[in-house]
Amino acid sequence: MPVTTLVSAKSSGVTTSALALTLASGRPSLLAECDPAGGTIRAGLLEGEAGAGYGLYHLAAAERTSQEALAQAFASHLWDMDEAGHRKLLLGLTDPAQAASLSRTWPSLSQMLHVLAEAGLDVFIDAGRIAFNAGELHPTLTPAPLIHHADLVLLVVRGTEQSLTLARHIIKPLRNELTDRGNGPGALGLLLIEDGPNRAHQVAEALETPVLAALPHDPATAAYLTNGGRQPRGYSRSPLLLHARTATEQLEAVASRRQIQQQYPPQKTSPQLAGVLQRLNAKRGGRRV
Repeated sequence: MPVTTLVSAKSSGVTTSALALTLASGRPSLLAECDPAGGTIRAGLLEGEAGAGYGLYHLAAAERTSQEALAQAFASHLWDMDEAGHRKLLLGLTDPAQAASLSRTWPSLSQMLHVLAEAGLDVFIDAGRIAFNAGELHPTLTPAPLIHHADLVLLVVRGTEQSLTLARHIIKPLRNELTDRGNGPGALGLLLIEDGPNRAHQVAEALETPVLAALPHDPATAAYLTNGGRQPRGYSRSPLLLHARTATEQLEAVASRRQIQQQYPPQKTSPQLAGVLQRLNAKRGGRRV
């Protein structure tokens, strides 16, 4: 299954889109909330149920100890979003000041996420707002290794002129970054939120980048995924989740075609990191979202 990283030029619904894809996938799935600006799911959808004792920040300290400690920390800090444990969440930072400590953790985290993808999980990464410094991904404000090594990188845009204007400024440097340091320019695509007058073909033409999937503008469901509270009527059959299910299938098809065409060699993974799969089989209680 693919590892898909979602980014934006500015707030365009990256976290909500990543949650929708994770919850709607027809396969076991995992969402890693890796926005250096801080996570929002803990206080939003989970309504504070998961305390600061869970989450991404704790992996940095573990990584400084050993790869074995990092694998154990990763497994123990995943939050189950359903009772069966098929939807897992790595909660994000509680303070943006913590981001600097993760610079050496991103590569190992990328390896672990690819291990899980190879085991059959749909893996989605919320990398937040993308930032550049001197034409390269900013080393602190953007988790560059999670973008470089992703099977697909989705720039989340809306069909509004404002969103397209902002996206135009970063689409070329992002494509160059993937060409020089990542999985190639073909890994880059758009995830369109159908909010605004521009349709998929217009957005693709304006940004000279294919729209790989689209999600409807569904304010009620999006508000629930953003803020929590009571599920809206017909939540499980909402337009957002139904289209998100289709989107995961489309993204898998695109990633599979790219893998056949490119024949990327498998990433080398240490035995300690690979052992995370065994630890994930341990049953833990969770919260049904």
